[in-house]
Amino acid sequence: MSEEILIEDDGHVRWLRLNRPEAMNSITGTMLAQLNDALKAADDDPEVRVLVMTGEGRAFCAGLDLKQAARGEGIGGAGLASAGARHYSTREICTVTLQRMDTPVIAAINGAAAGYGLDLALGCDMRLMSDKAVLMPGFAKMGVVPESGGTWYLPRLLGWAKACEVAMLGDTLNAQQSLDYGLINHVSAATELNDDVSVWANKIADNAPLAITEIKRLFRHGLTQDFESHSHHVLMSVLNLFRSNDFREGVQSFAEKRPPKFSGD
Repeated sequence: MSEEILIEDDGHVRWLRLNRPEAMNSITGTMLAQLNDALKAADDDPEVRVLVMTGEGRAFCAGLDLKQAARGEGIGGAGLASAGARHYSTREICTVTLQRMDTPVIAAINGAAAGYGLDLALGCDMRLMSDKAVLMPGFAKMGVVPESGGTWYLPRLLGWAKACEVAMLGDTLNAQQSLDYGLINHVSAATELNDDVSVWANKIADNAPLAITEIKRLFRHGLTQDFESHSHHVLMSVLNLFRSNDFREGVQSFAEKRPPKFSGD
């Protein structure tokens, strides 16, 4: 089986690279299966404190492979009844796995992110984007909807009216527009994107892993809780963290005026 997802560890940061550069990293059943497995493996590995997702070559992910679909192949063609349907009708959905993850995920948007690729980027916790990259929310122009998370993320990230503007007009957004809309966190020069992402990822990885995990969990739970219920949930998390070695290390390192060395326990 071809390696359509490349995995590389850099300290406590793991990089996942979508690896179909000849097809702008457009999705296949194999890619989705490998990506889902890679996401789960990263979330289960205590040595991985931050995950970075990017694409090989000149694109992040062009979404559906339109050439395959035009031939009646792949997820958008005859294969919809097999690989595509299995993917979208089971719990083995990459974007669902991504949303459930406790490990922070950064999207390094190195090139075009369209269709599924855009939804995949929206599912990451933070997005850094090359000044040469574009977001392509052209779902309505293809006769479909943002099927893999976009209909959930866009109203939450942008508000109702702006989400409708992005999804219903379907206009391509450059990096500055994406930043102005609030869809991404930062724009980097194309040659500096990976370096900037590494800086962000390593800053996160250097912080207390238990606290980072709890922050992400609490953000996720807060989306469906009222304030009072959420406050009780937060209190229980804080009490647990007070008993951790990481909390003791944080307090001691602050008192000793030195950088902390967190162990994740």
